[in-house]
Amino acid sequence: MQDGEPVFFRETTVANFRQTDPQALLTILDNLDALIYVADMDTHELLFMNDYGRRVWGEPAGRKCWAVLQDRDSPCPFCTNSRLLDEHGKPAEPLVWEFQNRANGRWYQCRDQAIYWPDGRLVRLEIATDITERREMEEALRAERERADALAREDELTGLNNRRAFFEAAEKLLARARRSERPLSLVQFDLDWFKQINDEHGHEAGDRLLRHIGRLIGNCVREGDVAARVGGEEFVLLLPDTEQGEARTLANRLRQSLSGSVVACRDATVSVSASFGVASLLAADDGIDDLMARADRALYRAKQAGRDCVYG
Repeated sequence: MQDGEPVFFRETTVANFRQTDPQALLTILDNLDALIYVADMDTHELLFMNDYGRRVWGEPAGRKCWAVLQDRDSPCPFCTNSRLLDEHGKPAEPLVWEFQNRANGRWYQCRDQAIYWPDGRLVRLEIATDITERREMEEALRAERERADALAREDELTGLNNRRAFFEAAEKLLARARRSERPLSLVQFDLDWFKQINDEHGHEAGDRLLRHIGRLIGNCVREGDVAARVGGEEFVLLLPDTEQGEARTLANRLRQSLSGSVVACRDATVSVSASFGVASLLAADDGIDDLMARADRALYRAKQAGRDCVYG
């Protein structure tokens, strides 16, 4: 019906529908592509189920709704009966919700309503439409968005966080460190003579080397640490709950791993070293930039001292 139709037309139509033969109404209900059932709100006995429901769940045969529809031996913990009545125990507004059926794994949009049965008792009327395909499409789209979001935060060569992801994580870890008054340290390093490696052996060698370093870093850091490639040959580690001395120890362990490794590329082998700067969060720091600036100054001192060492 359209809102603009005359009231007498709507009333006449409703009156005609009410006068429809019960068998005709049953034919309509049995041809709907949705489950329609009625259950006693006190005993949970199924009083009616249309053909769609009988084809999917079998004949109700006077059994409980939770036994037929959910294959349970007790009432469903998510039953909405209590939400279908108002504070006076009278039928409330219909409830529309979505859930996954435990028996067949399908998703349904349900419209539940308390109504009076012809004998005067309160019953639950539910119309449940299968929305599994829609939910699967929504889940696929959500997973694709999450994958795209993860890729947007990942350095494609090393598999580490990229610059954007690092700064997003850094703000959260910085705030947490200040709230809990726990230490936070940062290790910044870059590869020694990386441009020379690219010039002598080609960018393929440089890329292989970067991937190798990504794996080494992954073996050194803890689960809660944030490791990122923030530039061409520049890397940073943010270490929560870590004092500066502990950060230096980790930096030296990583430095030794790098210095002792080589990467094969075509008919040559490439070795590399790195220079490290370490800093810890101070109460006077305005943000992560202050922490990185101190680590960067320590890194510069490491390069001035001859490279392949840790300062800070």
